[in-house]
Amino acid sequence: MSSCLGLYIEENLIKYAKVTKDRDNLKVEAFGVKFYDDINESIKQIVSETFSYKTPISTNLSNETYNYFYLFNLLSKNDIKKSIDTEFDSLCYEKGTNRNALEARYALVPDINNKEKIKVIHISSNKIDINRKMQELEGTVIGNITPLPMAIADIVAAKEKENSIIVNIENKTTVTTIMDQKIYNVEKIEAGADEILSNINQKENSYNKSYEICKNTTIYTMDAKDLIQEDENLYLEDIMPTLYNIVQSVKEIIENSVNKINKIYITGTGAIINNIDLYFQEYFPDIKCEILKPYFIPETVKINIKDYIEVNSAIALGMQGLGYGVKNINFKKPTLSDKLPAWMKIEIGNKKEGKESKSLLKGKFNLSFDLKGEFDNTEKWLLRCGIGILSFLIIYSGFAMFLKSQTNKKLEEMNEVREHTLKQIALLEQDTQSVNSKTTRYNEILKNLQDYKNETTENRKIKDSIPNFLTALMHGMPRGVTITSITNTTGYNIKIEAQAKEYSELGYLIGNIKTTNMLYNVTSSESIKQNEIIKIVIEGTLFPE
Repeated sequence: MSSCLGLYIEENLIKYAKVTKDRDNLKVEAFGVKFYDDINESIKQIVSETFSYKTPISTNLSNETYNYFYLFNLLSKNDIKKSIDTEFDSLCYEKGTNRNALEARYALVPDINNKEKIKVIHISSNKIDINRKMQELEGTVIGNITPLPMAIADIVAAKEKENSIIVNIENKTTVTTIMDQKIYNVEKIEAGADEILSNINQKENSYNKSYEICKNTTIYTMDAKDLIQEDENLYLEDIMPTLYNIVQSVKEIIENSVNKINKIYITGTGAIINNIDLYFQEYFPDIKCEILKPYFIPETVKINIKDYIEVNSAIALGMQGLGYGVKNINFKKPTLSDKLPAWMKIEIGNKKEGKESKSLLKGKFNLSFDLKGEFDNTEKWLLRCGIGILSFLIIYSGFAMFLKSQTNKKLEEMNEVREHTLKQIALLEQDTQSVNSKTTRYNEILKNLQDYKNETTENRKIKDSIPNFLTALMHGMPRGVTITSITNTTGYNIKIEAQAKEYSELGYLIGNIKTTNMLYNVTSSESIKQNEIIKIVIEGTLFPE
């Protein structure tokens, strides 16, 4: 039985889940969400509460960047690595980025547009951010530092030939695209749960309370608007604009997807908001939208399934630490101790009075010193030298054998690649003439598609903005004001005719429209009083000019 403690760490809170694997069975032993002021102290408390003193910890990478390269699939592993390094070096040069300040990993997937190529998902992060993670976890057993958008797919029971996306609304939002059970793309969206919690925190002055408010907030669909009462969902105005921006970004990602998306999974802190899946479903009526549930947790568990969903990110990181998911994306560099076989690992510590001996090597070698007290500098130096020499001999012998076999293998691969390259060059020359003859037609089609897309996007923009404006107006209108008419005169222009018995109520309405940006470029007519009723006309635009 093996265990891993998944820690999803972001500003102000930590999500944790201790995941245990017994053969093919997975179980979440302990989990929760903790808000912190001192991150090091909070991590120590989580380790203590979950009894994870010797359990490896898997945590998330921060501020990583995703780039994509395309290579021919007949290249050898060594040539692929060299090509990727060359592509990344060129990219850093173009952006003026210091290549030596970055740590990088990559994953390979088939290019669905070209069977002869592979797509490289390249992930890079600043070494300073990685070292900061190491410092936060100092004193624990660090197993993995993994990009969460790549790990989150571990808890999805993806089906063959099914295309789906995972919308993970954490501090920032990420969208992971899965094509035929393989991660194919990762997009980052600036809007996220941090924006929502910060808006509520300005009123409540407590991130913990802001988080609980999100859990107790319900989004009403268009068919249930009449159910809203004044004493509930007081914070929708702090939540809905961010969710709207996220939905629009997801729309754009789906529209640009090369294949049809069959399902949308929603997870992260944003998933704790009630009915968020129904909100997404309204914008994507042809795609099934649902809250992401870890595939291995049965519906019959005594604990509420929503409690597990709350820590999906930590569960996914824990599974990544147990060997699930994409390989070779761990940004924690292995130490010498990690690379040594188990029987060569040393237990160095203080020798206590009353103990006869200190075991130095486990397994095949069981050397002991009959000494008392602490190791002196000479003993430590001799111990390190002995282990260093032994390690060198083993590594050297293995490397020599490996190098010989790889040299012969590379010679064979080189001849195969050379023959294939010559064939491809001949085919390329034939295709060049055909491509040139079709370029003009392609450009015309592309222009027509772009014109159609721009027109469609503009229509959708107007369609989505008007319901949001009406919702905001409904929540921000004083009791004494009556709206007699709302018209969309031209384009984005909105004309509101309102009346009330008091000038102050109409003034409050105008001020609220301006300060909350319900409308932009707001103007109002002179008020007209008839039979104790004051009438006024307010005009503005849905978007800033």
